[in-house]
Amino acid sequence: MLKAGVLGAGHLGKIHLRLLNQSDKYELVGFYDADTENAKRVAEEFGYIYFDSIDDLIEAVDVVDIVTPTLSHYDCAKKAINKGKHIFIEKPITKTVEEAETIRTLVAEHGVKGQVGHVERFNPAFIAVRDKIDNPMFIETHRLAEFNPRGTDVPVVLDLMIHDIDIILSVVKSPVKHISASGVAVVSETPDIANARIEFKNGCVANLTASRISLKNMRKTRFFQKDAYISVDFLEKKCEVVKMKDAPENPGDFDMILQNAEGVKKQIYFDNPEIDNNNAILDELETFADAINNNTKPIVTLHDGTEALRVATMIINQF
Repeated sequence: MLKAGVLGAGHLGKIHLRLLNQSDKYELVGFYDADTENAKRVAEEFGYIYFDSIDDLIEAVDVVDIVTPTLSHYDCAKKAINKGKHIFIEKPITKTVEEAETIRTLVAEHGVKGQVGHVERFNPAFIAVRDKIDNPMFIETHRLAEFNPRGTDVPVVLDLMIHDIDIILSVVKSPVKHISASGVAVVSETPDIANARIEFKNGCVANLTASRISLKNMRKTRFFQKDAYISVDFLEKKCEVVKMKDAPENPGDFDMILQNAEGVKKQIYFDNPEIDNNNAILDELETFADAINNNTKPIVTLHDGTEALRVATMIINQF
């Protein structure tokens, strides 16, 4: 079992602590939190061991799980890597692309592994259709959330939209050609609602909307490709796959047939895969343990996290 320690015991940090504690692949050694009062409360309530020194915790573990505010990711990661520790780092990987590049260089120099917490890659609805997404040419995403002061230290692009940026970059195998975007600060000092249009060199276009001042929560993505439409509801963990094929000469009474202006007939049919329920956060943590133990590439690499941040930064720079 890998010895793990958590940096940060806020809302998400407590979830990581609980899951690491119940995982068969980790031994939870303890945690560090800069807020001493909060740290003592968490230690008393859950019985986790609290370290009052970040350096002492790093020394005591094999894997450092960084769940601190984004602004401190870089310093925490650098400390851990320089001590030869593997790092799991929550998204966004760091505040700037330059910091992320430095982290990647340090990881390579010290021969350790790193993974970024882009948890939607482990969403069962996305996993169910991932292999059916083939050269999408138009993608539309909506990620809407009710206002929560947590996360407003960064623009909504880094808080919410970056999830969808990572998903899109994982399925579109083409460099970004052009980005246009707009964002508005409504409640926070940074944009709370944003829209971005990403054009790729292969012709694919992605239209992304993110808001943290919505009256309801929504996390939906739609992929359009040749002869197929794929919808993923990340919030409800549902998916839908609608496909088209050449219509049979003698269609059945219940076959859905479309005919275009040129007279070509297509049959519409549903190819909805089964969804296996999982705990996405536990899965991302445990697959990272597998990558360390088997010396394989993590599912969400530091390169993936850096590229998602790079595109997010390009969007923010449009505001």
